[in-house]
Amino acid sequence: MDTEAQPAERDRSRPPGTPGTRGRSRFALAPLAERVPGGRFTLALLTCLVFLLLLSTFVVRPFVIPSGSMEPGLRVGDRVLVNKLAYRFGARPSRGDVVVFDGTGYFGHADYVKRVVGVGGDHVVCCDREGRIEVNGRPVDETGFLHPGNSASDVPFDVVVPDGRLFLLGDHRARSSDSRDHLGSPGGGMVPVDDVVGRADWIVWPYGHFTRIERPRAYAHVPAAEAAHG
Repeated sequence: MDTEAQPAERDRSRPPGTPGTRGRSRFALAPLAERVPGGRFTLALLTCLVFLLLLSTFVVRPFVIPSGSMEPGLRVGDRVLVNKLAYRFGARPSRGDVVVFDGTGYFGHADYVKRVVGVGGDHVVCCDREGRIEVNGRPVDETGFLHPGNSASDVPFDVVVPDGRLFLLGDHRARSSDSRDHLGSPGGGMVPVDDVVGRADWIVWPYGHFTRIERPRAYAHVPAAEAAHG
């Protein structure tokens, strides 16, 4: 009988210094980096740029506030981050959300930022006896975000928002061109939900104005359209 001891697993391992998996570079793209001018630095920079492009395309998008229509909350030149995933996977814009949308065919050939006042099925009226907007019969106290000195609207309106559309107003009503100004236009000034780019969630610049854009509680007690009409 062969009594010679069989080599243990460690006896069959490669001797120290033998080329193998442990001796390989941990930089997986090293062969590619050797062919790119600038080597690893250039490749790392290109990787970061691709990542930022994908992030901007599918997740968040920076947006510069172009006018004073959303003052005092959003000022001219503020940089905000737009959450492009906010209304994916079945979620829909809610009353009080600040959204960025494509206004082509409704407001103009540009992207705009406004506040959602009415969603599909809502009955939006201005103004009640105290000068407030009513949504589904419930007055909305806008003092927390409306520009000081502005009324809820100098233009009276009484609209029912079609399904799949939004009634949008700026917080600085005296300087905002919004759904009120396009009531007689195609679509009645109400923008399709599908044209919403995303929800403005953060002011990131200037640093002194850094803050999260919260949904105001003013709309929390507005009843659903079905309940109001039922």
